[in-house]
Amino acid sequence: MDELDISGIRVFREIVESGSFTSAADRLEMAAPMVSKHIARLERKLGARLLNRSSRSMSLTEAGTIFFEQSRQALDILDAAMASVTQESGPPRGELKISAPVWCATASFAQMLADFRRDFPEIRLDLHLDNHMVDLVADGFDLALRATAELSPSLIARRLCSVPFHLVATQDYMQRHRNIHGVEEGHQFQIVLPNYVQPEKLTRTTLSDGSPIKWDVVMKSSDTTLSYHCVLAGMGTAFLPAWLIQQDLATGRLVFVDGENAGFIGDLFAVYASRRQMPPKLRCFIDFLIVRLNDQV
Repeated sequence: MDELDISGIRVFREIVESGSFTSAADRLEMAAPMVSKHIARLERKLGARLLNRSSRSMSLTEAGTIFFEQSRQALDILDAAMASVTQESGPPRGELKISAPVWCATASFAQMLADFRRDFPEIRLDLHLDNHMVDLVADGFDLALRATAELSPSLIARRLCSVPFHLVATQDYMQRHRNIHGVEEGHQFQIVLPNYVQPEKLTRTTLSDGSPIKWDVVMKSSDTTLSYHCVLAGMGTAFLPAWLIQQDLATGRLVFVDGENAGFIGDLFAVYASRRQMPPKLRCFIDFLIVRLNDQV
C-alpha cells in the first residue's frame, strides 16, 4: 500500500479507539474534514463501508469490525518494525486488547491496572474477563492471561506467578456437614465446579486424615464470581483462587475445608502469538506484570 493508504488506516484506527471523528482529529492534530476525507478514501479503496455514522452516533459495520482487528495488528507490526530500525525512544502507545480470567476482577488487580496506566498513559486497556480460552489471532487479542497446565504449542507463554486455589466453604456449611460420615465411609461434600472440569478428574480424593472424599456436584458454572457467591450462600464447597478470597479467609467468612494446604497451586501465564516484532505496548505490559505479581506473591 502507498503512504496515503497507511495514513487512512491509522486515521481509521484512531477513530475506533477514541470513539469519534472529533476525538480522532484532536489526537492526530488534524482538521475534522480531513479525517472524514481519509475514511471516505479508504472505504473507496476497499470497496466497503467501514463505519455507520450519523450526527449523533458512530458504529463499526461488520466489514469494519473485521478490518479493524486485522489492520490494528498490521499497524502494530509495522510500528514495531520501524522502531527496531530507527531505535525510536517514544513512549508505548495504542490499545491493548487483553483476555483474562473472571477472578482477575479484584481490587488489587484493578490497582495494578491503575498503576500501569499512570506509568504508560498513552496505552488504552481493553479487558475482556472470561474463563473461556479465546483464540488470540482469530479474536484479535494481543494477550491472554491464563492459569493452565496445557499451553498451545503455537503460542508463546511467559510465566507470571503462582496462584493458589483453595478448597473452601462457609463456617456454617462446615458445621452442618462435620462428622456426617465415618472415616471408613468417607466424607461427602457438595461442590460447585467450573463447566470445563469433570468430577472424576478432581485432584483431591482424600482428606488430610486419609479418609476419602465423595463429591456431590451441585452446580457447574462458567463464571468464577458466581461460584464464589454460591459458596458464600452456603451451597457447598469450591476450589477458588486465593486472589478472590483472601479477604474472606482473613475475616472468617470462608474457611479451608481441610487445613491450610487444601487445594492446588496453578501457574498464571502471559500468552501471546509471537515474539517477533512484539509491539512496545505489549512488551511493557508483560514486563510490568512480571515485576508486580512477583512482588505480591
